[in-house]
Amino acid sequence: MLKYYRNKASQINMDLLINILIVTTTFIGMECIAWFSHKYLMHGILWFFHEDHHQHNTNLKPFERNDFFFLLFATPGISLLLIGLEELSNSFWIGLGITIYGLAYFLIHDVFIHRRLKWLRNIDSSYFKAIRKAHKAHHKHFHKENGECFGMLWIPLKYFKR
Repeated sequence: MLKYYRNKASQINMDLLINILIVTTTFIGMECIAWFSHKYLMHGILWFFHEDHHQHNTNLKPFERNDFFFLLFATPGISLLLIGLEELSNSFWIGLGITIYGLAYFLIHDVFIHRRLKWLRNIDSSYFKAIRKAHKAHHKHFHKENGECFGMLWIPLKYFKR
C-alpha cells in the first residue's frame, strides 16, 4: 500500500514538473512569436493596425487600433485554456503559458513602458531601464521600415550600457 502512494506521489511530481516545463516553454516561445509577428506582420501587412502606436499624439485616447492585437493574441490562449480545462490537458498548460505572457506583455509594455496606467512607475532595475531604452529606440521610427528591437523581454546588450 505504501509503495502505491509513493508511486502516485512520484507521478504527481513528474506531472507537475512537465506542466511547469510546458508553461515555461510556451512563455519563451511566445516571445519568439511576438518578435516575429511584430517585425513581419505589425510592421508589414498589418501596419494599418499598428501605425497609430508609432505616432506621437498628444490627443491620448484610451484605445488605439494597435490594441486589436490584444484580441488576436488572447484568442488562442483563452481557447486553449477552455479546451484543456476539463482534464487539465497539455492544451490547458499551453494556454496558461500564452496567457501569462499576455499578462507580462500588458504589465511591461502598456503599464511600465507606455504608462497607460499609473502602476509600476518606481521600478529602478537595470533590466527594466534597458527594456525602456530598447523600446524607445524602436519608437524613434515613425514608419514601418527600418525598425529595430521588435521583442519585449529579450533585448540587445547595448541597451544595458549607460
